[in-house]
Amino acid sequence: MFVISLNYLVELERVDQFMTAHIEWLEKNYSDGIFLASGRKVPRTGGVIFASGVERTELDRRLAEDPFNSQGIAEYSVIEFEPSKLAEGVSLG
Repeated sequence: MFVISLNYLVELERVDQFMTAHIEWLEKNYSDGIFLASGRKVPRTGGVIFASGVERTELDRRLAEDPFNSQGIAEYSVIEFEPSKLAEGVSLG
């Protein structure tokens, strides 16, 4: 499982210019069964994505396809971990 932290490198007006394309990219990865959850940080300085069911090299390839990446909108930090306990009712796919 992976936790991906995005940190914006540009002002929010520029972020918003690419938000539709970023959301389309998110939706593709949700439909492929890779992304489990995502959302904005509070305050709005970036975002967070939970991903699973993919090798790190494939995840890196997918992150490279994010318009936020190709347009220099955000930088990415990826943490890989193996969950050893889950709350009742939580499934990782």
